[in-house]
Amino acid sequence: MAKLSPFAPACFPQLPPVPGVRLATAAAGVRYKVREDVLLAELAEGTTAAGVLTRSKAPGAPVDWCRKILGNGRARALVVNAGNANVFTGKAGALAVERTAKATADLLGCKANAVFVSSTGVIGEQLPAEKIVAVLPQLRKELSAGAWEKAARAIATTDTFPKGATRSATIDGVPVTLNGIIKGSGMIAPDMATMLGYVFTDAKIGKEALQTLLTKGSDRTFNCITVDSDTSTSDTVLAFATGQASHKKISDHRDPRLRDFRRQFDSLLQEMALLVVKDGEGISKFVTIAVTGAASAGSARRIGLCVANSPLVKTAIAGEDANWGRIVAAVGKSGEKADRDCLTISIGGVPVAAKGQAVTGYDEAPVAAHLKGREIDIAIDIGIGRGKATVWTCDLTHEYISINADYRS
Repeated sequence: MAKLSPFAPACFPQLPPVPGVRLATAAAGVRYKVREDVLLAELAEGTTAAGVLTRSKAPGAPVDWCRKILGNGRARALVVNAGNANVFTGKAGALAVERTAKATADLLGCKANAVFVSSTGVIGEQLPAEKIVAVLPQLRKELSAGAWEKAARAIATTDTFPKGATRSATIDGVPVTLNGIIKGSGMIAPDMATMLGYVFTDAKIGKEALQTLLTKGSDRTFNCITVDSDTSTSDTVLAFATGQASHKKISDHRDPRLRDFRRQFDSLLQEMALLVVKDGEGISKFVTIAVTGAASAGSARRIGLCVANSPLVKTAIAGEDANWGRIVAAVGKSGEKADRDCLTISIGGVPVAAKGQAVTGYDEAPVAAHLKGREIDIAIDIGIGRGKATVWTCDLTHEYISINADYRS
């Protein structure tokens, strides 16, 4: 088992109940023999649903299912299993998802297309749906409003700690709760979702408004992180609004009554995204890359991600080597508009390069000292426009190789 991330929190946060949400977990033995590996979340009738899904052209059967039913905008349940991704499993994989959804629907008295299904784990192995179906009655009996930590643990694979976050907001003076759980450690790169993540709120928000909030929020958070540049076949982020709060329903994402909710929603998504990076496989450094002065915000993000995904940059940071030339090279290969002689780079707040060369009188000592810390800050000003973006990543260590070489053993 991988060693605990140095950025793991001291304990799982206290997530309050979300009216309209009950959770339960069970050990089905899908792959793991000594831990809980299936989650059932029961959602109140009338719950609206939104989602962002992987852009991979080889998606798993659960992604296909979620994509198909998202148009309904309604949800009564979520079932997640860990250990088997149900990817590249042909018709049998699709049937496994349908069987899981139908069995859950029969238990809860709803339609199968109101049951969302996610899977994570090894690719190319048939999912033993019968094991999941067998524990569903037990899961229903054990549903609880407070099982958030158990839920976060049940959906994990190579994660070294369970990930959860909570926020509170007000709508029309009415308090509402937002809880999120997420899993992700490797195969993390931005491409609409980047992991399995779930947000639950008791706010009364229509499906179109919720979808817009999630799409825009994910673009600023989940699509700005990377661990290893690999996008998963199973990437899924879903948001559920149970509508149990007493405020009047909001159907338009531009409604000013959503102002505080939107702020807290985006804050929750960002914390969830950063928790994934801070559990990056083999991580020893957490890296923030702020890009300014680009031709556009999109260009700034693409430049930042090019730097964040550079193996040479990531290994230099792991080795605490103040080799800023690797950052220059990554900016240059990004394909984005840039001018060598306008480029400025700082590491840990120390200017290292400007106007096409090293800063006059550059002293590497403070930069080297900064790189010995756990949190690394890189600032890049392209110097040609007003576009800006921040991306987050981690270093690349030998431990990453070890984790992934041994993944199936």
